[in-house]
Amino acid sequence: MRVLLSTYGTRGDVEPLVALAEQLRALGTEVRMCTPPDEEFAHRLAGLGIDAVPVGPPIRALMRGTPSAAELARYRAELLDAQFAVLPSAAEGCDALVVAGLAQVAARSVAEAAGIPYVYVTYAAVNLPSPHHAPPPRPGWPEPPEPGNAARWEHDARLVDAQFREPLNGHRAALGLPPVDSVRDHVCSDRPWLAADPALGPWPETPGLDVVQTGAWIRPDERPLPADLAAFLAAGPRPVYVGFGSIGPAPDVARWAVEISRAQGYRVIVSRGWADLDLLDGEADCFAIGEVNHQRLFPELAAVIHHGGAGTTQTAARAGVPQLVVPLPVADNPYWAGQVAAHRIGAALDGPAATAESLTAAFELAMASQARAKALSTGIRTDGATVAARLLHDSLS
Repeated sequence: MRVLLSTYGTRGDVEPLVALAEQLRALGTEVRMCTPPDEEFAHRLAGLGIDAVPVGPPIRALMRGTPSAAELARYRAELLDAQFAVLPSAAEGCDALVVAGLAQVAARSVAEAAGIPYVYVTYAAVNLPSPHHAPPPRPGWPEPPEPGNAARWEHDARLVDAQFREPLNGHRAALGLPPVDSVRDHVCSDRPWLAADPALGPWPETPGLDVVQTGAWIRPDERPLPADLAAFLAAGPRPVYVGFGSIGPAPDVARWAVEISRAQGYRVIVSRGWADLDLLDGEADCFAIGEVNHQRLFPELAAVIHHGGAGTTQTAARAGVPQLVVPLPVADNPYWAGQVAAHRIGAALDGPAATAESLTAAFELAMASQARAKALSTGIRTDGATVAARLLHDSLS
């Protein structure tokens, strides 16, 4: 049995599929994975013995710039063509195709043409249509003018159709497949999977969607912390972590986060991330890190200040430490900021509107949530990838 996994995005998009891949392999299922062609993904999969298939342009270069709406539209069109060029051969000999993210527009058509099951996965409830929330912000597309969640989702569907319906149906015709009316609903399917923790990011029951919530897909990480980081942790009280993953924070936010943490008496760990944050000033109370094991690091911290990525939010919640989420209006980051605030395990702040004063107030609010963060951590599940792998394996068997 062989399964093709596919996603297009940053590490936060790729790592959950790696967790699923390992659980599938533990059940005797072979795995092939499509990711962006960035070297770090190829190296990561090769180190795990996973057959990697590069699709589309490098993602890291895109995240470093500020592309215009026209450039993003062209980027999406090129990605669709690249998927139709690569996915059919990648799916040869596979028994199912599992995709993560709305960017996988070609995947369901490829699965239909190959006659294999298709599973759409999202890492946050906000990415699925529901009257209980508005659509997530989509870079390069205008915010919907209509009030109300239902109207906003209709506007969102029109934007997706305007970008993808004509080229998608052209490719489907070439494969002998009928046209689709709603691209977004076609990609999401009527039985999507939600790979998010039920305690932290539950699915609000919505008619018309039979959502399967498996829990977050997190690969256990047993790597030790680097010796110099371990020495820094041991040299004083618990520090505050400041990191924004693959996203550059709003101007001054990272610097303010460091300054405010210090002013409150905390040492600081700065994660450089893809934004390559450079906030060190030579003082002994501030330490910079690259890519390290967050599962091992976060329980040693006083708090985590971050951008609201699904993986970072759920890892911090599992560690039971307060969070201060300062998202940019991108993808599911504002959603996870809202979940942190709603569950009272930290505080959330609108990144572009942040000031030093509002960040200070949010930091103090977050630090007052320690007891609640610790209490919620006991309910965070760790078996999401195992549940999903067994569900897929059993359905194919």
